[in-house]
Parts: sequence; C-alpha cells; structure tokens
Amino acid sequence: MQVLVTAGASGIGRAIAERFADSGATVRICDVSAQAIALLGRERPDIAATQADVADQDQVSALFEAVGPSLDVLVNNAGIGGPRGPVEAIDDAEWERTMAVNVTGAMRVTRHAVRLMKAAGSGAIVNISTASVRTGLPQRTAYVTSKQALMGLTANLARELGPDNIRCNAILPGLIDNPRGRSLVEQAAASQGRSVAEVEAEMLRFISMRCWINPTEVGDLAVFLASDAARHITGQFIAVCGGAEWEG
Repeated sequence: MQVLVTAGASGIGRAIAERFADSGATVRICDVSAQAIALLGRERPDIAATQADVADQDQVSALFEAVGPSLDVLVNNAGIGGPRGPVEAIDDAEWERTMAVNVTGAMRVTRHAVRLMKAAGSGAIVNISTASVRTGLPQRTAYVTSKQALMGLTANLARELGPDNIRCNAILPGLIDNPRGRSLVEQAAASQGRSVAEVEAEMLRFISMRCWINPTEVGDLAVFLASDAARHITGQFIAVCGGAEWEG
C-alpha cells in the first residue's frame, strides 16, 4: 500500500504516518518544515519525506514527481489555524492564506492523487477536519469555515469518485493531547488570567467523556478507513473527540 500524508512530519500528521508505516504500508509525507522533516528522518527513516507547501501548485507538482506512478491512499492533513479574533477584524490576506492551505491545498493534492487512483482502479482519501465544525468556535471563523469547506469537498468527492472505486471520508479530531493542544490551553489561560487547570477543567466539562485525544487514535482510524475492512465506507464524517458538545 502506497500512502501520502500531507503535513506529516509532526503532530497528528506524524501520528497518522507512523500508524500507516507500522501497519506495513510504504509511506511518504510532505511538510513545510525542514526541521520537522529532519527530525522525522532521524527517528523514522522508513518514512520518506518531501518538503512542500500544499498551497503552492509548483511544489505540489514536484511532490507528485517524488510520489511516483502509484498511490493507494491520500491523507489530507495539512492545515493552519488562521487568524484569531472577531469576524469584523479578519484580514483579507490571513483569510486567503487559510483557504489556500486548508481548502485549495487539499484540492490540488487530491487532483493529482485521483489521477493515479483512477489509473489503478481504486483508492482511499481521508480528509482531516475538526470537531469544531459541529460545535462552532468563536474568534476562529476562518479556520472553521475552511474545515467546513473540506467537509463539502469530502461529500462531493465521495459521490463523484464512487463509480471509480475511490472512497473519501473525513475525520473530525477533538482536543488533541500533544504539545500544540496543550499550548492552546496555556494560551487561553494566560489571556484569561486563569490557571491552566481551571481552563482545562472547563474545556473537558463540555466533552462527554471528559478526555483528551491521543493523536494515535486519529492515526488508527485513518488506517482503518484506508483498509479493505472499510471498503464500503465513503462520504462519512467520523469524529474522534470523546463527544465534544461545545467550545468556548
């Protein structure tokens, strides 16, 4: 199985790439960070890497030269958080950059991947969205809008590509227990003048299972969705969030 994971050198993307590699797949990742790629190369030399910004068409084309003639699975994980603040304060350039990475980037990578999958007669696409598309998230309009667009892309691709035996699903992660997730809690605590423990407790109060999500859980679901066991699962939005009910 040939797998490509975008933004796969760190965070959720790395967890997904490692889960696929551990399952026996041949995995390539792309990432904008040369430093993260170098670290991954030292720790997981079995995972190939290409430096690429999915918002740049030329870099995406170069990425697929490295991918080669076949691809079974694409995981569109690349995404940025975008601007924070009220909608009336959103800067056009920040909005456009968020859409360029989170939506147009996913489309560009998918466009290349689908050509290979159609030639092979099968394939699986997994898009990484967010549980925030269900709860809403004030001050994060650009991010949530971009991830809602990714959901639309998922649904439409599932219908369009189904006759070609190509499946497309989305994963909606919740509160991720990694350095980035923990830093978000710390930032919120600092901005509100409260303790980290207080902010964390409030966040968990609005998650049914009162839990953080390990990135490997997202990786496990991605591996399942790409497997033959999920051969008739397409067009689905599956949350790994412990039952996220609300976000402040």
